[in-house]
Amino acid sequence: MARAQRLLGLLQLLRSHRYPVAGQHLADTLGISLRTLYRDIATLQAQGADIEGEPGLGYVLKPGFMLPPLMLTREEIEALVLGIRWVAKRTDEGLAGAAADALAKITHVLPEDLRDHLASTHLLIGSTPAPKPARFDLSRVRSAIRHEEVLHLLYSDERGNGTERDIWPFALGFFEQVRVVIAWCELRNGFRHFRVDRIEALSGTGRRYPRRRQALLKAWRQEKQIPEQPI
Repeated sequence: MARAQRLLGLLQLLRSHRYPVAGQHLADTLGISLRTLYRDIATLQAQGADIEGEPGLGYVLKPGFMLPPLMLTREEIEALVLGIRWVAKRTDEGLAGAAADALAKITHVLPEDLRDHLASTHLLIGSTPAPKPARFDLSRVRSAIRHEEVLHLLYSDERGNGTERDIWPFALGFFEQVRVVIAWCELRNGFRHFRVDRIEALSGTGRRYPRRRQALLKAWRQEKQIPEQPI
């Protein structure tokens, strides 16, 4: 493995862990010796990577370090394009626009041959029916999740019965034909899933819910036995 590729791989591996990782685990994953790993970490630290730790305790990459110019494989490019095409068809206007902007930024820094490969990728998103439109801007829900804000809903169930609820939104799920707000419901005193197309009205309350959204997400995963996603 070329040294530049090995250093990039080490960075990517560190970025995938939130907590300190043992040096031996890093070395084994990369297929290098511990001595080489220590040299590579010292090199990255000299180049500005904020890597904390020491032998025996493990290493962690602190947030904020920007990777050097993108080095993507053709399969990574195809994965990006496929994901962005899915976002454009299955999410909301705000996320679709953000995905297109991100792709434009990535395209700008790629070498010419990879730009050509990106433009001609053969992976397509099927033309299944789009989710029913929401009666409100979904960016309002995303903002509430980021700021841990309680939302007030007028919600109709599958039989058309309406209820008013205050919820603590902590995740937004995008599926092929439905979009779902995942939240703690004060009315039911438990986790509930609210289909976006059944939310008749939505408004902010100005209240911040008492638990952190990360804690709510973790508790929901445990209750529903849903494994954590890799990113």
